Amino acid sequence: MGIRERERKVHRSLRRAGLEVIPDAVPEGTMPFVVGYEAEDVDGAFSHRYDTPRLVERLNQDWYDLAVSSGLLDRRREFLVQLPQGARTHQAVLRDMHSDSGDVRLPAWTRVRLLAHWDIMGRGASSAFLGVRAGHPGFAMMALDSSVYLQASTGETGVDVLAVRHPHRSQNVLRHLEWMTEQDSPYVNREFKQRTAEWLAGGRT
Repeated sequence: MGIRERERKVHRSLRRAGLEVIPDAVPEGTMPFVVGYEAEDVDGAFSHRYDTPRLVERLNQDWYDLAVSSGLLDRRREFLVQLPQGARTHQAVLRDMHSDSGDVRLPAWTRVRLLAHWDIMGRGASSAFLGVRAGHPGFAMMALDSSVYLQASTGETGVDVLAVRHPHRSQNVLRHLEWMTEQDSPYVNREFKQRTAEWLAGGRT
């Protein structure tokens, strides 16, 4: 399967979830990763247990409310989503995130537009690119101007979603990224270090 065919597979899966991919349109200087934020950086969050009635419906509604209130969506309902490169799945990315294997490719930002009919927490999560199955999402999203970062993760008992304001200005995030680029450790991925160091060195937004 070629690169273009793999990309089409990802794009089709996202469109079924209500996300139209806009190729090659990520704003220049967007920070590659957001890690190390603290409680004071969080501006909005929600959680639902897996046994919540109509779980996917509740997750979708609360995701949209948070996306709107936090400013994730611009006037064209566009934003960034961090996707596995090629056709690798969310589970594969989680497995490889802390590996220093030379063939590991970390996720990258892709620009998308939210369509009229969408199902992020159902079809999106079950696509294997935004989670592991319906009601079990795993994704990172960011506003085009980097003003908000939104993350969804699954734990032992439920789903947690939070919004981080201005991650590119957070001293906690910046300090953690700088620390990680300085580590000589097999548990810090080389691609992560390189992309992060380049962003820290200049061209930030």
